[in-house]
Amino acid sequence: MFKKALLALPVALALGATAHAEKPPEEVLQDLIESTDSPYLTQSEQNLMMMADSPAMWTAMDGEDLFNTPRGPNNVSMEACDFGKGAGVLEGARVELPRYFEDTGKVMDLETRIVHCMTEVQGFAPDDPAVARRHGSGSDHMKIQTYIGMQSSGMEWNNPLDHPLEIAMRDAGEVLFARRAGKADFNCYACHGQSGKQVRASVLPNVKVPEEWTKAISWPAFRVGHDNVRSTQHRVRGCYFQMRQAGMKAGTDASIALISYWTDQARGQPAIMPDMKR
Repeated sequence: MFKKALLALPVALALGATAHAEKPPEEVLQDLIESTDSPYLTQSEQNLMMMADSPAMWTAMDGEDLFNTPRGPNNVSMEACDFGKGAGVLEGARVELPRYFEDTGKVMDLETRIVHCMTEVQGFAPDDPAVARRHGSGSDHMKIQTYIGMQSSGMEWNNPLDHPLEIAMRDAGEVLFARRAGKADFNCYACHGQSGKQVRASVLPNVKVPEEWTKAISWPAFRVGHDNVRSTQHRVRGCYFQMRQAGMKAGTDASIALISYWTDQARGQPAIMPDMKR
């Protein structure tokens, strides 16, 4: 469906016509720009112009094929996987992650849930390239993540806080966000604790301004400077590198806790997926 529409129409039209999202990402962002006077949201005129034709749309198209095709030793498609809304249901799933899953007894984000699906449902070995390669538009992970993410564009962030572990992870993430460490004695608030801060020419988002923070955490997103679609876990890794702290290992409880807190701070704001970032 999605693939045929993309081939038949310009990408900008195809997104609005075929995705399950309430709004295309460029429209979601424009609504936020009109609702708040934010230099962060408007700092890249070129990105705003290109969003409707983002290369991430092609990544998502490949992701749809991977999601719906029986794969792995068990020859099962990812339609058998539950991302929190029931088997095969993707609409609204991304904005409700991380969340607790009964079948694993853990709070999981999008990336770790995909790993679980690939290994436990489809039967891939953990070291299979389909599972182990996590970064870049050419990876199965980024294709699948981008496709799943698109199904929640325009929907409000609403990661559940019903289970004690969900609350504990969110609270642990808040501690990590504020924790100073490393040779520069940085924490996340050093960059995101107030408006008007910059890294070189880039305006930084303020965690206390939800309209900015929703864009900050809207991943997967196409990073123009990387010429690749990137994930939330990739952004966590990048932030820790920039703070000159020890690297955060993807998929650990610590990384998911931080993402839980990030998401909670954008609660009620519309997700922009796939976003386009510097």
